[in-house]
Amino acid sequence: MPCVIEVELRNWRPDDVPAVLAAFRAPDMARQAARPIDTPEAALEWMALWGFRDDARGFAVVAGGEVVGNVAVSNIDAHDTGWVSYWTSPHARGRGVAVAAATKLAEWAFRERGLFRLELGHRLDNPASCAVATRAGFAVEGVERAKIRYGTVRHDVERHARLATD
Repeated sequence: MPCVIEVELRNWRPDDVPAVLAAFRAPDMARQAARPIDTPEAALEWMALWGFRDDARGFAVVAGGEVVGNVAVSNIDAHDTGWVSYWTSPHARGRGVAVAAATKLAEWAFRERGLFRLELGHRLDNPASCAVATRAGFAVEGVERAKIRYGTVRHDVERHARLATD
């Protein structure tokens, strides 16, 4: 899949703390974090989760020399399947950053990790995430009813997947 914008995927570094804190100040990002990411210590702890692990790998997404997002594959299992997630900072949205990052992550996961299947899901009320998934080559597979909960509200999730053979 062609990338709309050129991005680099790299390890998270301690000097990325300001970018992480700025991203998680956005209300839509803050509600998706398991706990608040509002201090340098919390940002460092969050970045450490994406280090080198057997079941997950996350990358800082850099565009124009600036950290503008995260892309990751997690829950890697014995079936060579992983779960893809991504986010971009509010000021970087709408430029194709997430599409480029998800595309590069898929290429990396298939080539370097030897994965065969990548899955992702988005709330039905998040058409922007659906567009990212589709443009990055992830085919729609169906809707999972009431799959996730934010606060007291449950949301249906549309599942997408991309195979190494796609």
